[in-house]
Amino acid sequence: MSAPLLAAPVLSAPLTADSLTAGQWLLIVVVPLALAFGLYRAAVDGRFRGTHRVRGAEGGAAVAADPGGVLARTAYAEELGARATLLQFSSSFCAPCRTTRVLLAQIAAEHPDVAHVEIDAEHHLELVRALGVTRTPTTLVLDESGHEVARAAGVPPRAQVLNALGIAAD
Repeated sequence: MSAPLLAAPVLSAPLTADSLTAGQWLLIVVVPLALAFGLYRAAVDGRFRGTHRVRGAEGGAAVAADPGGVLARTAYAEELGARATLLQFSSSFCAPCRTTRVLLAQIAAEHPDVAHVEIDAEHHLELVRALGVTRTPTTLVLDESGHEVARAAGVPPRAQVLNALGIAAD
């Protein structure tokens, strides 16, 4: 007769805080926290969120404090689309930025009144700080006058980009 391959450990004493090893503590505390953080990031990454609305604005359109829009007084001010602009902040070491670049360029090619402007975040730190960009890729949807309508951090799904463009067109 052969011995079983996996035998269940026999606990002679109840588990207490003093009897737990570092590995067991790791499983009990760190793994659930990491799982919760991962689920949170999966829920919010690539999702567009609206920007602040100004009281009294007609029709709910977003109005920025700067009358010239977020690209005013930059080299990119002349690159606005007739209907909307997809402003992408990227960095050279960012793999998701490449995916976002392809997606946004494709959408801009399909809609001639939409422009795609990509800005290297590393070389335009003042603009990054002024707009509150904290990670790459970050995509801002600007209306025809250059005011921010929505933003997404991470790679946005195509349907959400098209939906945000609908918001920018209103």
